[in-house]
Amino acid sequence: MAVITLTKDNFESEVLKSDQPVLVDFWATWCGPCKMVSPIVDEIADEYSDIKVGKVNVDDEQELASQYGVMSIPTLLLVKDGEVADTSVGAVPKEQLLKFIGK
Repeated sequence: MAVITLTKDNFESEVLKSDQPVLVDFWATWCGPCKMVSPIVDEIADEYSDIKVGKVNVDDEQELASQYGVMSIPTLLLVKDGEVADTSVGAVPKEQLLKFIGK
């Protein structure tokens, strides 16, 4: 499944009202650790059809980042049934990210 670009306009429909778990990656173009995590997040989107994957550019969507208390990036949220089930901050290897999403 393709990675979805998340904005304040589609966050509720794509994430909070999703019928499957959603991995949300808060990132920025200038962030080195974000560039390390981004290809891993893309791989997870391609490899697992039972989880939705979306990315929030914190420079474009400061309101969303603030709403979810994002202080450092990359911040990854696992959202299930409209609630944040878990949070991961910083660059992590793929194995750790797979454990984070329950794979």
